[in-house]
Amino acid sequence: MRSILMASVFLAFIASSCISNKRITYLQNLPGNPEIALDEYIPFAEVDYQYILQPFDIVDIDFASSDEELTQAFEFQGSRSMRQGGGGGGGVSDLFYFTGYSIDQTGFVEIPKLGKIKLGGLTEDEAETVVQEAINDFFKEEVYVKLRIGGIRFTALGEFSNTGTQIILKNRATIFDALSVAGESNILAKKNKLFIIRQYDKGTKIHQINLNDRQLLASPYYFIQPNDILYLEPMAIRQFGNAENLTSSLGLIISVTSSIILIVALATGNL
Repeated sequence: MRSILMASVFLAFIASSCISNKRITYLQNLPGNPEIALDEYIPFAEVDYQYILQPFDIVDIDFASSDEELTQAFEFQGSRSMRQGGGGGGGVSDLFYFTGYSIDQTGFVEIPKLGKIKLGGLTEDEAETVVQEAINDFFKEEVYVKLRIGGIRFTALGEFSNTGTQIILKNRATIFDALSVAGESNILAKKNKLFIIRQYDKGTKIHQINLNDRQLLASPYYFIQPNDILYLEPMAIRQFGNAENLTSSLGLIISVTSSIILIVALATGNL
């Protein structure tokens, strides 16, 4: 009977230890990489790529002038009140959809008084300059333009607790900002295999990053871009259940095994 009980304990230990901490812990100093100590400065990676505005992007364009009537001429009806009120009832994620300017399939936006202006294929700074020059040609009075993307929209798929399209209302966001918005990846996720599907002006690329690796902080993919798609693979242990019921599944297996052993022991008189 003692051997049976020891076997049960061993089974429980193996089941509870099936996922190593090394596979689920963020930002480790992995073997073979230069060690990054605590409190050590980690320079950001030099990235020579700036986000290029694409068809169907939404840009927020603000106009400022000492003459209030001039700025009102460039606003769609009700857009200012919607900004002040927080949007059209769909929450902050819908705010820029209702108040911003959508780039059409050919790369143009239509601005009241100014007509159609091509912004697709430009950076934010270039697009702001184009709109500023267009408005300077229209008015002699000074009207200042501020253009920005309507938040950083991205899509989370796979082993996240909150999948789907998300938005971060910041000009710059890290991969961990995205993880916190999408819901921290569960224990069944392959944290060493997070795929970033990123759009460029000439097409799409797939990049793979390792959330376990501290070197990620110096990676060019540490910061996400608008329209990124994040896909996190599940581990092979997926058949045991998802992260929410893995513990229950293991507990059920151990409980059933123990019950069978107890019944066998009673039946054979070894108890």
